[in-house]
Amino acid sequence: MSRRGESVPFAFIAEADRFRSNVTPPPAVRRTFREAAGGALVGLTVVAGLVGSVLLGLPALSEDQSPSNKPPAAAEGR
Repeated sequence: MSRRGESVPFAFIAEADRFRSNVTPPPAVRRTFREAAGGALVGLTVVAGLVGSVLLGLPALSEDQSPSNKPPAAAEGR
């Protein structure tokens, strides 16, 4: 069995790293001002929602509340 000088069994695979296309890709489309402003508005809304939920949840997470030993108001009539 004679062995060729190429390291891969198919010549087109070996030539693939040397291939350069003469077709240029289309230029990247720039975002318009309205699209950029809309994206910024969506991001700002998400951040404001997260900050608001943290601010509303902080009183529930604070350890300042001391537990009271009296029964709940619903159990007073019994």
